[in-house]
Amino acid sequence: MAKDTDQLMDFPCSFAIKAMGLATDDFDVLVVSLVRPHVKDLNEGAVSSKPSKGGKYISVTVTFEAESREQLDNIYRSVSGHERVLMAL
Repeated sequence: MAKDTDQLMDFPCSFAIKAMGLATDDFDVLVVSLVRPHVKDLNEGAVSSKPSKGGKYISVTVTFEAESREQLDNIYRSVSGHERVLMAL
């Protein structure tokens, strides 16, 4: 019998999504704008960013309290579907 994927995680739980793209001044703002419609409260300090060694790319991590698998799926679709996001994890 297959396990339901919701059983692999206990909700609510802390979750981090990471998006990578070209290093522009507003990439972190873009990523937050894609996550915010799906998350009730983003706490101060929820967003961190790290440039690549060469400085051409940047990764932005948003940590939040996940409420459900459906919420995570919606966030992932929103972030990974944006043309400026090269990869989302």
